Amino acid sequence: MTAPAIPQEIDPFTVDPFGQPAAEKDEMLCRHLNRLTQHHRHHCAGYRAILDAIGGGSSPAPTLDAVPYLPATLFKVAPLQSVPDADVAQVLTSSGTSGQAVSRIALDRPTAADLSRALVAVVKPFIGPKRLPMIIVDARDAVGTGGAASARAAAIRGFSAFGRDHLYLLGPDLAPDWDALDAFLERHRGATKLVFGFTFVVWQHLYQAALAAGRRIDLGPGTLIHGGGWKRLADLAVSNAEFRSRLTETFDLTAIHNYYGMVEQVGAIFMECEAGRLHAPVFSDILVRDPVTLRPLGPGEQGLIQVMSLLPRSYPGHCLLTEDLGAVAGTDDCPCGRPGRTFRVDGRLPAAELRGCSDTRPLLARVQ
Repeated sequence: MTAPAIPQEIDPFTVDPFGQPAAEKDEMLCRHLNRLTQHHRHHCAGYRAILDAIGGGSSPAPTLDAVPYLPATLFKVAPLQSVPDADVAQVLTSSGTSGQAVSRIALDRPTAADLSRALVAVVKPFIGPKRLPMIIVDARDAVGTGGAASARAAAIRGFSAFGRDHLYLLGPDLAPDWDALDAFLERHRGATKLVFGFTFVVWQHLYQAALAAGRRIDLGPGTLIHGGGWKRLADLAVSNAEFRSRLTETFDLTAIHNYYGMVEQVGAIFMECEAGRLHAPVFSDILVRDPVTLRPLGPGEQGLIQVMSLLPRSYPGHCLLTEDLGAVAGTDDCPCGRPGRTFRVDGRLPAAELRGCSDTRPLLARVQ
């Protein structure tokens, strides 16, 4: 049984990735997520053991909230994959401090290619079709080389496809090269520019560094895309609204878009629109569950975010429960005009290991 191809009816490379109403999208996603569940059941022994233990996946789920899901932290416990080792082209690892377990995500070439093309389809509506002069607020050596890559490196590589004449703003010590920036801005005076970086890195090593240096830098017209690192900003009591306000004022940016994503579903990112809501593209979606009962929650109710995507075919990551807290903001009612479910992210569940992860360790041990 080969991995199901991304269904042509929702080909993210040819259709508007944000053009499908929620009810129509829910039915389509449920149908194809069921296909992926069966694919991974047949090709991943660990995943099959989990489904057998919980009594799920033996018959098609009637609704999205009934599709079997895994805790995203499970990928820190065991290497779950649905392809032979010989077919693994790249292994992605999540960020982690010293001594902390990291997720390991195995990608074969078709899945990796689809993830890259899906990323392009999701981001282009926010920045336009042309490759733009690009400032990457990071160090060049953060990208790394070879088949293995961290989440940070994978994101930089992925987003760099939208740019040209790339300037890696930070040196190995993460200090900005102001002279290189001045030369870049002179070369592209008046041109629309793209700025990319991780949220905390942008805040500390661009915004705060500019303040310390007494520099007010005109990056306009320009768009900043940033994501990740919100926990460290929350510790500093910096909200998304304040981040947007300070960066817009200091750098004369035309637009700022946050994105939500994770290495366990790399490529399936959720972009923040002009109204400040996060949108799910046509091949992905989210649910929110009660942290204690795990029942699905309604709009405005805060709980754990569950992410779903049709992209993971080399590993069983198509339906995952995260440790992130958030809430559905609305359905087909965003002021930006894009249909579908929208949501917000409020933070991370403190010091939590999701229910189900510890229960599956003995099962996984038997199939390693």
